[in-house]
Amino acid sequence: MKKLLLLITFLTITTLQSRLINYDIRPDDLNTNKHMGITILDSKQLKFKKYKGYEVEELSALAASKKRLYALDDKGKLYTFKIKIKNNKIKKLKLRNIAKLKDKNGNKLTKKDRDSEGLVYVNGGLLVSFEKNPRVENYSLKAKELNKMKINKKLRDIDKYHSDNTALEALAYNYKYGVVTAPESPLKKQNLSYHTLYAKKKTWKFRSNGHITALEFINEDEILVMQRSFNHFTRSRETVLSKINLASCGKKDICKNEILARMNTKDGWNIDNFEGLTKIDGDKYLMISDDNGNFLQKTLLVLFTINEL
Repeated sequence: MKKLLLLITFLTITTLQSRLINYDIRPDDLNTNKHMGITILDSKQLKFKKYKGYEVEELSALAASKKRLYALDDKGKLYTFKIKIKNNKIKKLKLRNIAKLKDKNGNKLTKKDRDSEGLVYVNGGLLVSFEKNPRVENYSLKAKELNKMKINKKLRDIDKYHSDNTALEALAYNYKYGVVTAPESPLKKQNLSYHTLYAKKKTWKFRSNGHITALEFINEDEILVMQRSFNHFTRSRETVLSKINLASCGKKDICKNEILARMNTKDGWNIDNFEGLTKIDGDKYLMISDDNGNFLQKTLLVLFTINEL
């Protein structure tokens, strides 16, 4: 009887603390973790109970620092997790805090200003990019604005975008190029077959494979780009990961778009709406899907590496 009670207690605690469910995104007929230019190390479905009265959903951007993983939703909330990765597996993910982004005066952002989309950890703080009112701002880890970052002048006017929901979806940073960001889809009057990456005073173009949802530097010059598309007729969903070397673009700054992975539900991939990407623990990367607050969709967290060529 005592052993039974101990077992019930253990199972109850495990259930209450459980945040990770094993979930294989690979097609059934793929019997290897390697796919094109990446190796999928682990994938989990995330499920959370309410935290401090908030639903934990719509996670659409990631940034990592040591044992901390930060995430954003598009309503201006910053999530702080403690993460443990061991033996190339996601072992633990514990939610430590949820905070609403605030301006320099400590006021919560208005509905127009809070549409947060891109996230990157820099120098003990977080850079955040926004749609609707396109901009990049520097925040403390406690979600308070520190200062605004200068971005390319072509990106400052929302009227230049196709809609206020296709603005600064993705964000990356390193010391050589500074802030690099991109709209979800090309600006008005631009060739829709090409995307553009924007630093403060420089741009790079590459051929499109969907809407840009995330960016992350691989090294000093190479940047990882996540793109997604959805076919409304077939209901198929696709995520494409590609690598671009900013230092070796051709004439008129047209860059080679080297596709590392193409994952499409019509080919059996069990993917969802991937929007977030971050480098973690050296050569490993995490990507996350936004469930859109829809019970029919899933929040998936995938750990992968880029294969050596």
